[in-house]
Amino acid sequence: MSSRTNICIAGIGESRYAKWGGIADQSELSLACDAILAAASNAGIAPAEIDGFASFSEDRNEPALLMNALGIDALRFTGMVWGGGGGGSCGAVALAEAAVKSGQANYVIVFRSLCQGQSFRFGQFHPWTDHACFTAPFGMLAPPQMFAPLVRRHMHLYGTKPEHLGEVALSCRAYANRNPRAVMHDQVLTMEDYLTSRIIADPLRLYDCCLESDGAAALLVTSMERARDLKCKPVKILAAQQSSQHLWGTGILGGHNMPSNTYASANAANLSRDLYGRAGVGPENIDVIQLYDAFTGMVLFALEDFGFCEVGESGDYVAGGNLALSGATPCNTSGGILSEAYIHGLNLVVEGVRQMRGESSSQVSDAKLTLISGGESVTPTSGLILGI
Repeated sequence: MSSRTNICIAGIGESRYAKWGGIADQSELSLACDAILAAASNAGIAPAEIDGFASFSEDRNEPALLMNALGIDALRFTGMVWGGGGGGSCGAVALAEAAVKSGQANYVIVFRSLCQGQSFRFGQFHPWTDHACFTAPFGMLAPPQMFAPLVRRHMHLYGTKPEHLGEVALSCRAYANRNPRAVMHDQVLTMEDYLTSRIIADPLRLYDCCLESDGAAALLVTSMERARDLKCKPVKILAAQQSSQHLWGTGILGGHNMPSNTYASANAANLSRDLYGRAGVGPENIDVIQLYDAFTGMVLFALEDFGFCEVGESGDYVAGGNLALSGATPCNTSGGILSEAYIHGLNLVVEGVRQMRGESSSQVSDAKLTLISGGESVTPTSGLILGI
């Protein structure tokens, strides 16, 4: 394991989570402030000490507004990861890490805030990229329609079955049932429920598709030296990286002209090599994983690209119970985007920190390393390895 890291996550925070449109008494900015204040309190610093912000997916809460709302003394760094969806969730952590490591800022908040009932639903059609003109005329109007062909290709090549996708949905729901903060905490899901649910975009069924939520998540990035004097156990950032493979363009959000040999993938094979190389570990060392699960198929793709199984074998891997708490790779232990909340994946990073602290509602015993992925099959995607 790399001993060179000097940057860590020292605080985490969340607002309340609700179904999209379920929060009407707060603005998106107010939700962001709730999560940021919670992260600062969790770390044990005054909000005025925050001097940087990093986000992704065109978050609308501008640093200038946050600075005034939170009473920040001086703003020294801001950064935004380009790209749609949650591909930049871990990339925003990488921006914060770089800012602290280079001395540009001392305490950088990574955040994402969504209040879709007051703005627009990400699950509806929007001109995501300039390449949308190549896909929208053919019915690729919303993310399920954009991702479905990749899953169908995986089924064609490797014999992946609906039941394999269902295993991902059921696993996430089982974790959510143990997490009182999860939107789907009280909703049990069976394989029969999954298989009889309506088709959204063939072969994706209702429970293959993530929640649409209102809420915000935040985390505080600083140096280990500063964190030693703070309130909570610091979690080391061993590797954080953005990435894309050759000729992937805008991926599922664009022209769908990715190379055929990587089309049914997470666009993360290069990212995997970079992350493991920088952290000095391999997939066999990872104790718990948080994989971006906007759709169940994304988890299958990520398992392959990050080396937890061979390409084409992810269906059998999940059928073997490996995502469960007792499995080889407990996955999305808060319920994930499928069953906890859809905060563009930043809640997965928050859960990764909880696992490293020993605070999860589905705690993995003696967990020392966690791997987290940003949104798969888009550009840029990103990833993160945390350790203690």
